[in-house]
Amino acid sequence: MPNTPLGGLGHVPVAVYSCASSASAVREAERRARHYADACHWLVAGVWTDRDPSVPLGSRLGWQAMTGALSSGLVRGVVVAAISHVALDAAQFAALGVLVRDRGGFLVEATTGPPQRTPGQPGYRPTLFEGAARRFSYGHLAPEAS
Repeated sequence: MPNTPLGGLGHVPVAVYSCASSASAVREAERRARHYADACHWLVAGVWTDRDPSVPLGSRLGWQAMTGALSSGLVRGVVVAAISHVALDAAQFAALGVLVRDRGGFLVEATTGPPQRTPGQPGYRPTLFEGAARRFSYGHLAPEAS
């Protein structure tokens, strides 16, 4: 079981999925998606690939195997290097994200950097810091500031 909330930073098992016709494009997509997953501290539990982008997504063997891993709980999320590996446009990608969420997971495109905020983070951090400030006195570290 992952030790962080769904979609958050931490040791969440994810799948890397790509679909491209050339071997070099597949390797580059996998590299980019793995880099993104590593930056989020997610564990890449598996890599699935299809080689024919003209085949509908639901008929692709790699996609079917990956969604089986998602349904069984082997992975909690799917990382793709670009929307074009699974959808024609942003609206179709968003709709696919809803389907993946219905299976208990998340779908994310590997952008240039990891997500800056996780769900609930803006409310959680101040609570954490306030609790720490009440529990520990830092006055002895900078007596002149007291």
